[in-house]
Amino acid sequence: MWKKIAEHLVYDVWKFKAGDRLSEAINFFIYDSVKILFLLLVIIFAVSFIRTFFPVERVRKFLGGKRSWVANILAALLGVITPFCSCSAVPLFMGFVEAGIPLGATFSFLVASPMINEIALVLLFGMFGIKIAAAYLVSGLIIAVVSGIIIGNLKLEKWVEDYVYKTKSGNIEEKQMNLKDRLKYSAEYMIDIFKNVWYYVIIAVAIGGFIHGYVPQDFLVKYAGKNVWYGVPFATLIGVPLYSNAAGVIPIVNALFQKGVALGTVLAFMMAVTGLSFPEMILLRRVLKPKLLAVFISIVAIGIIITGYIFNAIG
Repeated sequence: MWKKIAEHLVYDVWKFKAGDRLSEAINFFIYDSVKILFLLLVIIFAVSFIRTFFPVERVRKFLGGKRSWVANILAALLGVITPFCSCSAVPLFMGFVEAGIPLGATFSFLVASPMINEIALVLLFGMFGIKIAAAYLVSGLIIAVVSGIIIGNLKLEKWVEDYVYKTKSGNIEEKQMNLKDRLKYSAEYMIDIFKNVWYYVIIAVAIGGFIHGYVPQDFLVKYAGKNVWYGVPFATLIGVPLYSNAAGVIPIVNALFQKGVALGTVLAFMMAVTGLSFPEMILLRRVLKPKLLAVFISIVAIGIIITGYIFNAIG
């Protein structure tokens, strides 16, 4: 439906010539903007409704006391279904440490929560199909779990800032919510989040439209393509400073993929944008000493790069 509306506006109403670069870019922009913004409203409402059943305190209690790799897997899975953003990194980290959750499990959660975004999963499914959405989910979970296990086994608690262990936030009472309260919260949260992210989506779709209409396919294949050995690390590197939420980066990913950039390279770019965002690293520096932050970034980056190469090889 959205595609037909976009084509009608571009080619029938505005009389752009089919097949030229400008018309392709505008068509891409209108189609993806309308579709993604509509999906955002629906998905944010659904996710925020689910979130009412997973308050932070309950998550901390659930993970507290778990040990070894079980805690890492549970923490990563919880990261998928709990829509915390990078701004929550510091309070979440401190809360997890205070609750006695192992450091490795805490990092599994911190990796999975922004990287494996439920909104991104739905949008990826709609744009690329079940295989790519599943590949994104599985590879992100593996990176989160393995990263947490490695950090946990290295016993790096001494590289956490000292004040974190001394801070006590106290017990947080969970508000009992009925269905009306949950629906009201979900609607308010949906509106609040939408107001804060819609322009990021528009900007990202505009970039995606430009790439779709004007960037030559040969250029992308040469510098970030399947047969270029440095394509994956290059995509990972440039993804870090390009901060965006997952919903915002997907239009760019879609444009790159349609232009012939390999699946693994596209996934690496997307994971770097969402999982190693520069703002989150700045926030985490408040609770992590430089050595631990460097270890965290290195392990996650290596995991993303390996994932990219694997999917390029089998894609």
